Amino acid sequence: MDKQEQAEFLIEAMPYIRKYLNKVLVVKYGGNAMTDEALKSSVMRDLVVLNLLGIKVVLVHGGGPEISETIKAMGKETKFIDGLRYTDKETAEIVRMVLAGKVNKSLADLIGKHGGKAVGICGQDGHIIKCEVQDEKLGYVGKITEINTGLITDLLDLGYVPVIATVGYDDDGNVYNVNADTAAAAIAGALDAENLILMTDIRGLLENKDDPSSLIKKVYVSDIPAYVKQGIISGGMIPKIECAKEAIRRGVKKAVIIDGRVCHSILIEILSDEGSGTMFI
Repeated sequence: MDKQEQAEFLIEAMPYIRKYLNKVLVVKYGGNAMTDEALKSSVMRDLVVLNLLGIKVVLVHGGGPEISETIKAMGKETKFIDGLRYTDKETAEIVRMVLAGKVNKSLADLIGKHGGKAVGICGQDGHIIKCEVQDEKLGYVGKITEINTGLITDLLDLGYVPVIATVGYDDDGNVYNVNADTAAAAIAGALDAENLILMTDIRGLLENKDDPSSLIKKVYVSDIPAYVKQGIISGGMIPKIECAKEAIRRGVKKAVIIDGRVCHSILIEILSDEGSGTMFI
């Protein structure tokens, strides 16, 4: 971009900066977007930009590939039931070690390297994510029963980006593995967020799954059952869209599924007319 184009971009972005000023934006980050180091660095830099513009950014992350690698390295077998990782007590401790330790701190550190302020925490800190057993056959996979936003809002008020690993707790001291999409939706609702962004490895909801140009840019929550019936929403998209729907139900103004593999997709979504991905309202 030459200087004229840069100036025009800022002018175009101004109403969006004003709209989001001092509002909460929750970003769920995971999957393939976390495995490419250059892309990961780009995403964290974008979050710093938004934070410096006065937007209260909350980053919620998973880390499935890292968990699987660690479990394998420890000589333990990964078992999935209905697409969810079976989590016994030992696996729950591994999940906490990998998510709240390795992944969480590396993301917070990367935000710091790009000039931002971040604090890495997990759902056990400040008793943020309280859980109960979702299904006995899954072990310690957590069903969220309560979100405590006190620590999150304290960090936001101090200008920090809270980086939250989705590890839950209960009153008996058990550790829970919590689905990151579900946690992000619950946290966004509890914070009365302006927007929940779910980063995936596809463009968004496609009318034809084999045609990237068939992106559906806007979906009303009331239309979701019809899309399911038509088969447009199917497979792995169902749980993500259910999370977007749940976020809206909890009071989030809108939820967006975007392609986390596209450089600056968050900035395009927040600061431009064209947006990115599929918006649910």
